[in-house]
Amino acid sequence: MGMSVTISAATEQDAEQIFRLQYLCFQSEAALYGNYRIDPLVQTLDSVREEVRADCVFVARLGDEVVGSVHGRATEDGAASIGKLCVHPRLQGHGIGARLLRAAESALVEECGAKRFRLHTGHRSESHLRLYRRVGYETVGTAQGADGVPMIVLEKPAGAYATTA
Repeated sequence: MGMSVTISAATEQDAEQIFRLQYLCFQSEAALYGNYRIDPLVQTLDSVREEVRADCVFVARLGDEVVGSVHGRATEDGAASIGKLCVHPRLQGHGIGARLLRAAESALVEECGAKRFRLHTGHRSESHLRLYRRVGYETVGTAQGADGVPMIVLEKPAGAYATTA
């Protein structure tokens, strides 16, 4: 009998697994851009621990293993910033990323009063763009990442979070 993936708020005990998972998952993004200095690859374990303590972080678990994570935080303009969505490569394509997004969106509305959600993804990250558009995000602009990667900025209204599938 197989185990099912569960989604829950991250705890401080999850920080090391999140740290390792981000490093694994964002290797393909780094290769896509020829840039191994992207934030999830240079982030320290201590800063992941701080994010888990201070922000809205959810994990997907398969048994005791963290196989996905997402990070969210309220911003001053009433939006909520969502980032560092990642799912273990062996489990991608099974809806885990959408479930993590839905959990983060729900918590950001209920706990922080978010009015809309905003996220950034690299301009070449077609699979990410497909997911975000499928769950209701629309392109609202572009930005330059701190690492120099051109980013696409996407948003959706908070009232649409319930339709994320």
